[in-house]
Amino acid sequence: MPSPSIDIAQQIKSQARSLGFDACGFAEATPVDAEAVARYDRWIELGHNGCMQWAANHRDLRRDPSKLLEGAQTVISLALNYYPARFQPHDALQIAYYAYGRDYHEVLREKLTELAHFIEQITHCTTRPCVDSAPIRERYWAQRAGIGFIGQNNCLIIPGKGSYFFLGEIVTTAQLPADAPCDMTCGSCGKCIKACPTGALNGNGAADASRCLSCLLIENHDEELPDWVPEVVGDRIVGCDECQRCCPHNAHATATAIEDFSPTETVMNLTRDRIQGMTAGEFKRTFAHSAISRLRYKTLLRNANLHEKCK
Repeated sequence: MPSPSIDIAQQIKSQARSLGFDACGFAEATPVDAEAVARYDRWIELGHNGCMQWAANHRDLRRDPSKLLEGAQTVISLALNYYPARFQPHDALQIAYYAYGRDYHEVLREKLTELAHFIEQITHCTTRPCVDSAPIRERYWAQRAGIGFIGQNNCLIIPGKGSYFFLGEIVTTAQLPADAPCDMTCGSCGKCIKACPTGALNGNGAADASRCLSCLLIENHDEELPDWVPEVVGDRIVGCDECQRCCPHNAHATATAIEDFSPTETVMNLTRDRIQGMTAGEFKRTFAHSAISRLRYKTLLRNANLHEKCK
């Protein structure tokens, strides 16, 4: 006979699948191990968080999930596929796949909240859903929960499925059986390191965000970017998927079944002229439920203007 906790774990994973999640794993909610903490602190000390100043905040919360939820026993890690079924034309200004459809913060939060309510009903325990705005080490916990491993491109790679996944967590006071951590690695592949247009990857699973185009185009809201950006930006305007496109683990990526992540016609037909002629009000209305709204109007306009400097 399976123990009650194993039966409950199976119910949770079954419910996660029914909500569209592609992976679900459990890890004991212990403090983050000392080696991972040291690597993160070193990354901050070197300034490799770049313009993401928020990454240096709340490090005590990032180190211990029990500080996010008193009495936490388990971190449930979940993954949601966002790989598109259709793509922008090659001659369009390119938007990273994650921003093709509805804002993933909204979609993921809704699904996590629904699953959290289910967990509370069957366990009578407390939960806290977390999207990437919460100070929690998402890839660390996904690896600990057996979902995948952190690749040389700094992405969480799910064996057999790839890296085009949003991650979310539910911290809970329910004590659930931990899954075995994923111990796979990229080995000596290095394709993403060679493909990165700015040399932002160092091969040890970390990225220098001060040189990462995705970070610079999305997170950096300053009027001016480094002088070398126009030389390497290519046709990108929102983010950069280069280190994922070249990854062998993504060679057989399958399209998401989540309709909310289907590309909008606005994204498919977005041009430089359309952006340059857009007012702040139009930007707000057009991207009200898109992750692109997080760039801010002036940031998207600045990025569009970069391509005139490339001529």
